[in-house]
Amino acid sequence: MNHLLTIDPTLIDWSRAQFALTAIYHWLFVPLTLGLAVIMGIIETIYYRTGKPFWREASHFWQRLFGVNFAMGVATGIILEFEFGTNWSNYSWFVGDIFGAPLAIEGIVAFFMESTFVAVMFFGWDKVSRGFHLASTWLTGIGATISAWWILVANSWMQYPVGCEFNPDTVRNEMTNFAEVALSPMAIDKFLHTVISSWIVGAVFVCAVSCWYLLRGREKELARQSIKVASIVGVVASLLAIHTGHSSAVKVAELQPMKLAVMEGLYDGGNGEGLTVVAAINPFSQPDYAKGGEAPLRIAFPKGLSLLATQSFDGYVPGINNLLNGYTRPDGTRVLSAEEKMERGRRAIATLAEYRKLKAEDADNSRLPELAEQLKNDMPYFGYGYIKDRAELVPYIPVNFYAFRVMVGIGTLLLLFFLVIGHVAWRQNITERGRWLWMAALLMLPLAYIASEAGWIVAELGRQPWAIQDMLPTVAAVSDLKSGSVALTFFIFLVLFTVLLIAEIRIMCRVIKNYKPQIESESAKY
Repeated sequence: MNHLLTIDPTLIDWSRAQFALTAIYHWLFVPLTLGLAVIMGIIETIYYRTGKPFWREASHFWQRLFGVNFAMGVATGIILEFEFGTNWSNYSWFVGDIFGAPLAIEGIVAFFMESTFVAVMFFGWDKVSRGFHLASTWLTGIGATISAWWILVANSWMQYPVGCEFNPDTVRNEMTNFAEVALSPMAIDKFLHTVISSWIVGAVFVCAVSCWYLLRGREKELARQSIKVASIVGVVASLLAIHTGHSSAVKVAELQPMKLAVMEGLYDGGNGEGLTVVAAINPFSQPDYAKGGEAPLRIAFPKGLSLLATQSFDGYVPGINNLLNGYTRPDGTRVLSAEEKMERGRRAIATLAEYRKLKAEDADNSRLPELAEQLKNDMPYFGYGYIKDRAELVPYIPVNFYAFRVMVGIGTLLLLFFLVIGHVAWRQNITERGRWLWMAALLMLPLAYIASEAGWIVAELGRQPWAIQDMLPTVAAVSDLKSGSVALTFFIFLVLFTVLLIAEIRIMCRVIKNYKPQIESESAKY
């Protein structure tokens, strides 16, 4: 793997850009799928309990929009998984035994489950019993959620690699404990926060579509009742997202301290660190963090970051410089400096090369056990051997800093929105008053997507330069391709995904605009 040290940097940039493009477009569809699944399940449950035709009609309407979005999500998701083999073949070789397992389970179990029951959901009206159709609707959503679980297990393993052991004979990481991979604390927190955040997107979408009808003076009963359901889902999901977000932050502080330091613009850490609200960080260049101090015009909640990260007002939180220079934890253990880790990583690479050379010459060489033990000791720092400059270990601060605040700020705004629109829908007549609220609902929809994408930006850019945390940097994970071919496919995918996105929006708009209920509106009180 030494040849990877001289790989064309433009290839890395284009490979990352293509994967980011695919992931961003894919994530435009996934949250709505997961969020709408919950709301249409609740609405059909109300139909099952009341037997009112209105609720059947409402359920059918939201399922049609779900189906359009579901199809687009599948199309982009398939391409995303193929890119691991095309653009990131070294990554796939190095950890394919582990990474491939949850993705295989997702495809074989979860995807086929949701694909089966989605067919019953769409085509089973009047062909199966009400109870079986309701079960199919919920199982479609559960299947989509299980699919998200296994994908997020794979993603979380990249950020917290556990349950594996490096085999020098095959130069591969091999799974040793499936339960550790599938049930890692990082995976659980990421799954809960991601799925719950998706419920928020679904709730906002339902409110926005419903308010569009109110602005047009149409489908008032459908809009009113849909807003009632969506507002409850939105409030509950927003409150749960705060809790799961806090839990995720604690895990990030423990397992990815550099990501936390970058998110906060924390150059020099210490005890009782404040939680930054705003700061004047230049969005167009990496700040000179090496000078220490704090970001200009910083306003922070006193001791908030220590409380968030350590559950203690006086807890120690390392900053960027602490992580680069090395520091001593409160328990007395020492964290190595960047240079020490890089030296250990280079030694691991050299030891592996020597091991494989001797193994090829004489499988019974007496030095092999010694080299294997040395490699085992240095393997936790293997990825650092490909790092040439300590500055590479610091993700781009401005993007992470501002993306995190966009996510949190919009999330707080959405909670207030759900409280207000829910109050009006449940306590007043939202179909006759509140035009300003109808307009606000339309504005909330793009904001919800911006917050969702910002969350993923923080999660993925915050762990750079690592494809796998501490184990494999992106520079060593790419395929041996011509950068021009990757750039060409980038623009092909850009056009393709944009066309798909425009097609989805147009189809959804047509479904919404041309919707004509099969029954006359009636009281839907339950």
